[in-house]
Amino acid sequence: MARRRPATVHGSVIVDKPHGPTSHDVVGMLRRRFGERRIGHAGTLDPSATGVLVVGIGNATRLLRFATAGRKSYECEIVFGVETSTLDAAGETVATWCMDLEPAEVADAAAGFVGSISQLPPMVSAVRVGGRRLHEIARSGDAAERVPREVEVYRFEVEPTGDPQVYRASVDCSAGTYVRTLGADLGNALGGGAHIRALRRTRSGAFSLSDAEAPEEAVLRPPAELVRDLSQIRLSDDDAARARQGTHLAAHRYGGSGPWALFDPEDRLIAVHERAGGRLRATVLPK
Repeated sequence: MARRRPATVHGSVIVDKPHGPTSHDVVGMLRRRFGERRIGHAGTLDPSATGVLVVGIGNATRLLRFATAGRKSYECEIVFGVETSTLDAAGETVATWCMDLEPAEVADAAAGFVGSISQLPPMVSAVRVGGRRLHEIARSGDAAERVPREVEVYRFEVEPTGDPQVYRASVDCSAGTYVRTLGADLGNALGGGAHIRALRRTRSGAFSLSDAEAPEEAVLRPPAELVRDLSQIRLSDDDAARARQGTHLAAHRYGGSGPWALFDPEDRLIAVHERAGGRLRATVLPK
């Protein structure tokens, strides 16, 4: 008798990633838990980083980019006077400074990074250059020309700790912002260098630590959870049938700039429509 294939699982999981495993390791844990190969995550966290990791399972992997396109929030410690090869505590020390800092001076310098800023992606990042990720290029010892990226920092607050060289930091920023680069750049702005440690993501898009659970305990949520921040449109049976085929709604049905999550009369998510290059594009979820 032929072995029966397990039913396909579709949904989302919000994980509080622990210290140690990579984001890919977490995906592996969830593949074993749910018996589903199609699993992806949004917003990689380094092994030493913890916090909110948004995961899509089955058809829901198509929705990940909508779930975490918004702002992210982080907490970390910034260690002044020591620059490392990875800009965090996992790297080797490459330079040291004697930095005599006043809290008001550090706060003023941090405020200078709030707004639209240009960042150079770190060599340990997953950004692709010539088809290869920067961290792969760095490990091979090859050189790569990095292109600065425009990001948005909405909040960058620092406060002193019991160690005059260590400050706690809270950051709200756009997707694609590197907190390790922010810490290193702050050290440079204060006349020396710095690296970060104890990085924790407290929010990713619509999801916060209150939503997150350990990988072995995180519950399976409906795919619609990943688009809960989008504008929502309820469709008739006829419109729902057309949307399932990839047909766009009449223009007057859309309000705002989108994207729009489309639901059938039974409140099931069918598709997401968005504007791209002046035209409408549909991401349809098969049944």
